[in-house]
Amino acid sequence: MRIDGNTIFIPGATSGIGLALALALQAKGNTVIVGGRRTELLDRITAEHPGIHAYRIDTADAEDVAEVSKRVIAEHPEVNVLVPMAGIMRVEDWTDPAGFLDTAEQTVTTNVLGPIRLIAAFVEHLQTRPDATILTVSSGLAFAPLRVTPTYNASKAFIHMLSESIRLQLARTSVRVLELEPPSVQTDLMPGHRENADAMPLDEFVAEVMALLEAQPDATEIQVERVRFLRYGEARGDYPQVVAALNARDPHGK
Repeated sequence: MRIDGNTIFIPGATSGIGLALALALQAKGNTVIVGGRRTELLDRITAEHPGIHAYRIDTADAEDVAEVSKRVIAEHPEVNVLVPMAGIMRVEDWTDPAGFLDTAEQTVTTNVLGPIRLIAAFVEHLQTRPDATILTVSSGLAFAPLRVTPTYNASKAFIHMLSESIRLQLARTSVRVLELEPPSVQTDLMPGHRENADAMPLDEFVAEVMALLEAQPDATEIQVERVRFLRYGEARGDYPQVVAALNARDPHGK
């Protein structure tokens, strides 16, 4: 993925990693379009950051995804990068069906069906652009599970394998598939996580991501140094130790 000159749509960019990445990409000379459910946040972003475009979109609503995606493409036909960022992360107790089923279904709708629907809405258009990218967002927890968030972990493992698979199908097109794999980052994805001392500061994470995007234009996975502990535990042969360490030190983290 080239670092500048793109038109980038980032649904799920009203806060956290999505917003920080949107601002960093705009600073590099890209046209950035953000999306989210909360109109007041979108209005604030466009007021505080001239040049950013915004659309209200609910990625958990299939009809809304289809309708808003058509508008984005019609009004910004040069769009060549899709970054489906929207996601939720919630604690579940699988020892009690009443304690997890609703949360699990909501997580799958947002974290799995949301990106699928967005990619479906954009993939035909992206193939008409000479240099296009789908930048998916998985997690270090796709490779090592956090005990308290089973469905979140599984949803990110799905995103990883989806990325691997559609990359093969799109190999003969102009569309690259790039996967961003965050470690635990200080955001509001879960209550209190912004203050988690074990998580990576957001500004440091985004700075390292931007450096990697610039240094590795042909990469298929963007991995900051901190995520490699989780990403490669199985390959190193210390997966049980990785899982034990993750769950001992970060019971509520990403």
